[in-house]
Amino acid sequence: MSTGVPKRILPLIVVSQFAGTSLWFAGNAILPDLQATFNLGIDAVGPVTSAVQLGFISGTLIFALLAVADRFSPSAVFFISSLLAATANLCITWIPKDFYALMTCRFITGFFLAGIYPVGMKIASDWYEKGLGRALGYLVGALVLGTAFPHLLKSFSWQLSWQKIILFTSLFASAGGLLIFLFVKDGPFRKKAQAFHPRNIVHIFRSKDFRAAAIGYFGHMWELYTFWAFVPALLMLYGNVKDEAINIPFWSFLVIGIGFVSCIAGGYFSRKKGSAGVAFVALLISGTCCVFSFLLLKMSSPFFLVFMLIWGMAVVADSPQFSALVAETAPPAVKGSALTFVTSIGFAITILSVQVMNYFFSASMSSAGIFILLAPGPLAGLWFMYRAFIKK
Repeated sequence: MSTGVPKRILPLIVVSQFAGTSLWFAGNAILPDLQATFNLGIDAVGPVTSAVQLGFISGTLIFALLAVADRFSPSAVFFISSLLAATANLCITWIPKDFYALMTCRFITGFFLAGIYPVGMKIASDWYEKGLGRALGYLVGALVLGTAFPHLLKSFSWQLSWQKIILFTSLFASAGGLLIFLFVKDGPFRKKAQAFHPRNIVHIFRSKDFRAAAIGYFGHMWELYTFWAFVPALLMLYGNVKDEAINIPFWSFLVIGIGFVSCIAGGYFSRKKGSAGVAFVALLISGTCCVFSFLLLKMSSPFFLVFMLIWGMAVVADSPQFSALVAETAPPAVKGSALTFVTSIGFAITILSVQVMNYFFSASMSSAGIFILLAPGPLAGLWFMYRAFIKK
């Protein structure tokens, strides 16, 4: 990593990112409670997940077009976004028990997550000019833990009601934003932009390496959030088919949360193998898991859980490396907007992926083979990454 960076910087960004992104899957972790309270259908996982994703896409597009992370202090943007996202998350505990009111709250939460996740990456890239893959390994690892954290809280549901889980995640996210605002100033490698022009979108995609990194990221995103969203459903399906009792919230936390370890490990390997090499291997493993997912319901319980843990590690290990590649190949003056814009497209892809999986999973509740529908994303990413980086 870059020399001269205060040791507190990366841990503070990681903790704050973990806190802020705990809002992301808070709704999924308490989905059965929301289904009962808001009279949602059995296919509620699709709308609840997509509402957050759609909000995030809208937020990232607006943040990118207005160059928010480049024109204003990223630390201040992170702090304000954390407070607003936490407030929107908390609102579901007192709004009318109406489907559209719930979707609105989840949408607004997702909108302001656009000021947390990509802006957190921007803050890290402004501090770490070298070793960015390693720094982002910790940062995306924090996103993984944040995503998994509500599932862990739900595993103690005999102690915590769903309202308390929402309250806790909202307070946690607010505290994370405050940490950034008070203790992490703007980094020394920050380059302030005056404005974002539409022609910048075309300009940043002219680079072959940038295009390959972006398309690799898009293929990765086709798989990632849909897998995360359906982990509880897949665990429930296995338990029903095998007539075995599985602590679904706890194992959902482990399967998703283990990605924290692989993100950090990938960050260290990137120093020797490069971000492109780490991203390629992780994408290859997760794509292989997609292809062989039809075997899941035929496995004994230990093999099934090990398979899921391997998939959980591989599915996200490439994420920080793709972000590092995007940041490293983007023009410096629009780096924040490039990260935000590419992230926005990636999350637009997740909505389509989630809805496709939601449709087929609801129609075929007894088959895990439909997860092969996630395979085209990794395969496309592998092709473009191989041509641009691995083949060299």
